[in-house]
Parts: sequence; structure tokens; C-alpha cells
Amino acid sequence: MKHIAPGAFALARPRAIITMPRADASNPAALLAEIKSAFEEFKTANEQNLKGKADVVVAEKVDRINAALSTMEGNFQKAVDDLNAKVAAAGSGNIIGDIPGDPEYTKAFKAHMRKGDVSAAMTKGTAEDGGYLAPIEWDRTITGRLKRISAIRANARVQSITGAGFKKLFTDRAIGSGWVGETASRPATSTPQFGQLDFIPGEIYANPAISQQMLDDAAIDLEVWLSDEVDTEFSRQEGIAFVGGDGVNKPNGILTYVTGAPNAAKHPWGAIQVQNSGAAAGVTLDAMIDLIASLPEELSQNAKFFMNRLSVAAYRKIKDANGNYIWQPSPAVGQPSTLFEAPIVQVPDMPVVAAGNIAALYGDMEATYLVVDRVGIRVLRDPYTNKPFVHFYTTKRVGGGVYNPEPMRALKIGV
Repeated sequence: MKHIAPGAFALARPRAIITMPRADASNPAALLAEIKSAFEEFKTANEQNLKGKADVVVAEKVDRINAALSTMEGNFQKAVDDLNAKVAAAGSGNIIGDIPGDPEYTKAFKAHMRKGDVSAAMTKGTAEDGGYLAPIEWDRTITGRLKRISAIRANARVQSITGAGFKKLFTDRAIGSGWVGETASRPATSTPQFGQLDFIPGEIYANPAISQQMLDDAAIDLEVWLSDEVDTEFSRQEGIAFVGGDGVNKPNGILTYVTGAPNAAKHPWGAIQVQNSGAAAGVTLDAMIDLIASLPEELSQNAKFFMNRLSVAAYRKIKDANGNYIWQPSPAVGQPSTLFEAPIVQVPDMPVVAAGNIAALYGDMEATYLVVDRVGIRVLRDPYTNKPFVHFYTTKRVGGGVYNPEPMRALKIGV
């Protein structure tokens, strides 16, 4: 068999053999170079398919490279995220966000977590009220991580509130007017109507437990443990709800506002418009062009594509009228891959390309979707309910819904 250089793609019979990339998984620059090289190999093989020169082996090679590209993109994004986290950690020292660390308060907080005891000399936090407010440092850390993990939150408009909910008034601006003669009568014209939307937060909670003996063990870093556990679970729950949440004790997901969905009539300005993909189980170039063109120019300045990572493979094969691929790999570390030069935001909870699914959103997410945060994350220490375990009851209240449906379009798989 012909020798295959590490990191390269090669064709061999009777089946296509794809050597997976050998780049350092922690090196974003090396992974990006690997992606670009793989995409060139993909284009060469795919051209044979498009020119009618393909056989089963070549077709298999195209699919394998396509799948490998998707995997490499995921590895690339993870490497970038990990690198950013390391840089932030290395550069911050005792600084979290723009708030200096407070060693005295941190020491007291750790003592409270382990023993339920805070020195009376401390005035920044007390336990007598039946609970303990999460330190500002924790609040800032968890919120930051949620923004990195939840793509919808990171791109949407985020509104912090101090009450039980948030109300927003809308007007249809349907004021009437008309031309009249000098002495003609002036009958009453139509008056703009108002509508109201309520954004009511739901509550996410976590209630992990640790035995008292484990808490007494100095080897356990409670701050890291609790922030990691809450981070992972809260971001997972948020990600699901921001996309398809039904609004029952949780946010209303953005997909519930598209034409034909449960919340299509909820907003005073109507539903998010839908463009069919032009194929029963795939995507066509014409449909993508129509999708982009349907968004008014004045609303498209910050437009991005929002889709599942697994869906990108379906768009990677499409070429424009000039023979150029509409998908392009990331031009540099820290920048996303693109479709029609619009950035792609990977949203794990978006549906994949399949008949009847909304397989992509295109538009300005910040102008479209509103995330409502009830300020603060609470941690209540409970050493009594389940002895010998100590529970750390952690809660965060968050809501969400469509703020304006006009700057967003949805691509639905079907004809």
C-alpha cells in the first residue's frame, strides 16, 4: 500500500483510507492549518463527484474527509476555548473580571463552607439569615463561563433585572395619514396600537452534596468543584431552553417563535419567517441565497448563521454560481468558519439537517433574542437535612424569549 504521510488524506482501493490529523490537539494554529489542508483535499475529491468522474471509492472519500473536517473544527474550537481559559487564569491571579480578590473574605467563605462558621469580624457576608450569598467573584466566574459555553447567551441581548420579571412594550407604528385639499375635511386616521410581552425568569438549581469528612479534608478545593459542577449543568440547561424551551418554568426557546411553531403568534410583530431548503432532506444553493436575501439590508450588518456542528457538513459541499464553495474554514485563530462570508456560530442544541427540521438560523441574534437574568447566584449551605452530608443548594433565575423577530430568518428542510 502507498505510504501515507502523517496528517494527510489518501485514496486507496478497495476503500478510501483517511488518516486522521496528527496536529497537537492543544495547538489552535496547528489545528487550523490541518483544517485548511483537509479542506483543499476535500475540494479536490468533491470536484470529481461534481464532474461525474466519481465512483464509490471517491464518494466514500468525500464523506470521510467531510466528517473529519467536522471533527477537526470541534477540536479547533475546544483548543481555542482551552487556550483562552488558560490565558485568563494565568493573567488574573487574584483578579476575577474587574473585581480584585479579597483573601480575607475568601478565607472566611471557605471556613463557612467547611464548618458553617464565619468570623464575627467579617462584615461582607453573614450566615445568620439562613443562607450565604455567593461571593461576587463566584458570580462573575460562572456568568463568564456560561457566555463561552452557551452560544445563544453569548450572542443574544442580556438584561439583568432586580425584580420578579421584565415587561416590554411594542408598537406597530401603524399611524394613518393622507393627502387633502386646502378646504377638504380631515377625518380621523388610524392610531398606533401597543402590545406587551412578559419575560418571566425560570429557576435552575443544583443541589450537590459532600460528606462533612470530605469537607474537612484540605485537599478538596470547594470553589473549583462547585463552580465546575454548576457551570456544566447550568450551561447545559440554558442551552437547551434558549433553543427549544417551552416557557414552563424556563425560557421560551427561539425556535418556538418561527412560523408554525407554538409561539408564532406570541410577538406583536409576528413570527420569525421561514425559508424552505429546496430539497426534501438537504439544502440547495438557491434556498441559501433566498434566505440571506430575505433579511433586509439594514438588519443584516451583524448577521450570523446559527447551526449544529453536525449540520455544517451539508453546507460544505455547496458552491456558488462562480464555482466557489460557500463554506470557508476559519481564516485565523479566534475567528469562526463562514458561509457566504457570514460567521458560523455552533449551537449544539439546534436540530440537524433532516426533513422538517429548522436546520439553521440566519440573522442578528443580539437584536432578536433577549436573555433575562435575575441578578445573583445563591448558594445555601444545608448541613442538617441529610446528615452526614452537607448540601450546597445553588440557584440561578433566568428567562428568555424573542425580543424582535424581524432581524432573524429560519431555514427549514423541505420543499
